Amino acid sequence: MADTGFLPKENLPALLEALSKKFAVFAPVLDGEVVLFKRFAPGATLCLTRPANLPPKGIIFPQSETLFNFNFKKDPEDPKKTSLELKENLDFVPTIIFGSRPCDAQGFRIYDRVYLETDTADPYYKGRREKTTIITLACNAPSPGCFCTSVGRGPAESDGSDLMMTELGKGYFFEPMTEKGKEIFKDSLFEDGSAYKEQAQKAHERVSALVKKPFAILEGTPEKLLSLFENSQFWEGETAKCISCGACTYLCPTCYCFNITDEQVGNSGERIRSWDACMFFHFTLEASSHNPRQNKHQRLKNRVGHKFSYYPKKYQGVIACCGCGRCIRYCPMSVDISEIVAHAQGA
Repeated sequence: MADTGFLPKENLPALLEALSKKFAVFAPVLDGEVVLFKRFAPGATLCLTRPANLPPKGIIFPQSETLFNFNFKKDPEDPKKTSLELKENLDFVPTIIFGSRPCDAQGFRIYDRVYLETDTADPYYKGRREKTTIITLACNAPSPGCFCTSVGRGPAESDGSDLMMTELGKGYFFEPMTEKGKEIFKDSLFEDGSAYKEQAQKAHERVSALVKKPFAILEGTPEKLLSLFENSQFWEGETAKCISCGACTYLCPTCYCFNITDEQVGNSGERIRSWDACMFFHFTLEASSHNPRQNKHQRLKNRVGHKFSYYPKKYQGVIACCGCGRCIRYCPMSVDISEIVAHAQGA
């Protein structure tokens, strides 16, 4: 079996249909004017020409999920006694995320350190992560706002990908990064891709050179942000046009905050985990009504600080931002996190 593969563009639908027989395949599909990751079905309008508006993080870390169901049962012999039954669902189906960008795959690596590489791994995230194969598409041009090379990544960075594909003229060059990626090569639709490897590498270098670089250097940035922690004037200036809508956190491939609620009717109910966001006022609202982050500049300071200072301090310098640029492209007020970090470096 060849180490790399090549697939003519006209064979791509056949590949996805073949994979759909073994996996739940999620691919970027045109839905009106936006591109969203949806369960692939024959006839779907696949869109690989631009990044999806929303990252695929919800496939492994759902926006809302039932962790378990519970039921209180009274003892018929002694009504004062009540037992509790719990039923959790850890039966996850084999899944493929197809056509995500490398930055999206790197977002899952940010999650991995929090939910897997710890004393007590999250069983829900772990179950889906292990059952999911990620096939990424290297970028053939920078997208507005992206700055991946400034955070130590790139438009063809392989970290987090199981299999990477690169568009080359009439087809796609495929290169496996993990054993899960190699399993996909068992499909007979692939040709030997060894003759295309150098061409793919040149394409990666060309695109990487085009990505904007708002940071001169990241070394010292975590310390610089901490030195500005009490500088309200700086943060109020950077936050002036923010409306605290929180869209940036939902669009971000690396934001992983959540809330847990119990929904109960009678004696039965379910425990639900849902995305939450540090940009929301209620995120740090205490039962006493005190809020340590009452003002929006305090919340944005925390968001920027977490990605570029707190997380790197904890995880060997890894920046918790993949530079995808979604929070810049789709912010209704054009708040630019890369500019904020650049301003902090020069403050």
